[in-house]
Amino acid sequence: MTRLLNEPDDFGTEMVAGFAAASGRWVRAVPGGVVRSTTDAEPTVSLVIGGGSGHYPAFAGLVGPGLAHGAAMGDIFASPSARQVHAVAAAADRGRGVLLSYGNYAGDVLNFDAAQDRLRAEGVDCRTVVVTDDVWSAGPHERARRRGIAGDLAVFKVAGAACAAGYDLAGVERVARLAGDRTRSLGVAFDGCTLPGADGPLFTVPDGQMAVGLGIHGEPGIDETAVPSAAGLAELLVTSLLAEVPDGLSASGARVVPILNGLGSVKYEELFVVYGTVHRLLAEAGIEVVDPEVGEFCTSFDMAGASLTLLWLDTDDGELERLWTAPCDTPAFRRGRVSPGTGPQVAAAPQPAAGDPIADAGPESRACGARVAAAVAAVATELYAHADELGRLDRVAGDGDHGIGMDRGARAARGAAADAAGRGAGAGTVLVRAADAWGDRAGGTSGAIWAALLDELGRALGDETAPDARAVADAVRAAQRAVERAGGAAVGDKTMVDALVPFAATLDGRVSAGDDLSTAWAAAADAADDAAEGTRELAARLGRARAHGDRSIGTPDPGAVSLALVVRTAGDRLWGPGPGEPGAPSC
Repeated sequence: MTRLLNEPDDFGTEMVAGFAAASGRWVRAVPGGVVRSTTDAEPTVSLVIGGGSGHYPAFAGLVGPGLAHGAAMGDIFASPSARQVHAVAAAADRGRGVLLSYGNYAGDVLNFDAAQDRLRAEGVDCRTVVVTDDVWSAGPHERARRRGIAGDLAVFKVAGAACAAGYDLAGVERVARLAGDRTRSLGVAFDGCTLPGADGPLFTVPDGQMAVGLGIHGEPGIDETAVPSAAGLAELLVTSLLAEVPDGLSASGARVVPILNGLGSVKYEELFVVYGTVHRLLAEAGIEVVDPEVGEFCTSFDMAGASLTLLWLDTDDGELERLWTAPCDTPAFRRGRVSPGTGPQVAAAPQPAAGDPIADAGPESRACGARVAAAVAAVATELYAHADELGRLDRVAGDGDHGIGMDRGARAARGAAADAAGRGAGAGTVLVRAADAWGDRAGGTSGAIWAALLDELGRALGDETAPDARAVADAVRAAQRAVERAGGAAVGDKTMVDALVPFAATLDGRVSAGDDLSTAWAAAADAADDAAEGTRELAARLGRARAHGDRSIGTPDPGAVSLALVVRTAGDRLWGPGPGEPGAPSC
């Protein structure tokens, strides 16, 4: 369990502040994470990495000369928001372009891609390399769907060294992709991890068993086997990884960097016992070991487990080996000697304040905006009440943080909506401000998806007048399309889309049939409830739960359940009479 904390909601923020205070030689805090506290003698391409917190030394511990220039830091096990990634990248940019690199998780992809789009719109040459090293999470012919785990280190180190060596952005991208193509990892766990303030672990492993193929966000393993000896574990890891040698290479005569990584509570001494057999088995396979690493490089809070990564080096010009062994100096990973930086970095651009001007709105839309803010507040209350249950559903095949993320996002949206409505905003602006706050505070996949949904809803409704039933139905359809574009999910994938599509279709159909908005919305909410319950019979096909396939059968999708909860709660507040308002609703 996590013993040392103040308030669970503040853990991530306080952790970043403490890390920056302790690591001022290397980093300084900026909105969204940290960047280097010094600059290079000459401007270079900037490497910006990141992901959820809870994985130290990934990601902030790898910022410093010879490695990353900045790290976007989400909350515990939640991807950073697009705004956070953009803020860190903007602070790290030195005019030669930015490479974004991170592990392949849906929330990270959504938010980093959105930040990349914004950077490009601002004239910054920005590219992305996603790490996909986990061999257990998808087959060799589906490598693009694999997760990124401790192999992050290999890709980040090679890319950071290329930046320091003066490569242009295309060159940094090239070697980062090459390192990713040459990196394979596999992890195991003996017990799960516990989020700050939680009563128990995200998953458990039966006594005497070991989970194989786990993720780094508290997802349960894909398989289970009896706990082996240290030598048996080494044999499992090495044999599994040698079964998939990168294209164009063979084990015999290869030069390989092994990285044996502890996931949080396995001690270094235990890792060294395991590594002794790893080293011997690699040598027996005809592999020459180069500059091995044993320690903690990508953890999962207090998880009891370990992973093995193999980085297969070049067999021709030795470029990857030169970059892997090049000097670097970061809070958590150092080798050789690097030149000191030349002074403090330029301060990051200030972030928009909540008090930014509010667009003009018609009186009817302002009244509707107040009801929208009240609905967001009611939604936040309901999600707080159901956070534990949503987390329980998510733990079956995911990482268990859906309830926490929804609660965190909705509470931020409540504050932003109340602020906007209190300053006379129309319904559209209230929703857009709520969307920004939800996405920024929640992070992760659900944060990005709900930000897209609310933003599109707000933009479709606008601020001129109170929307009629047709305008609301059309706006919901537009929001549905925005969610499908953002997440790439379709009905049957076992996501919130399974509840959103029937909700939107029913609302549209009932409005077209002449129902008033209150009646149509209630029928649509019923359809969402039924569809959410129907996801119980589906196997997950997207997101972190995808790797567990049939394990999710029998449990409804938490995203669909939370969508149904939100639309039911919002409808009761929006289309029913407000306090002291007998009769028909005004919005």
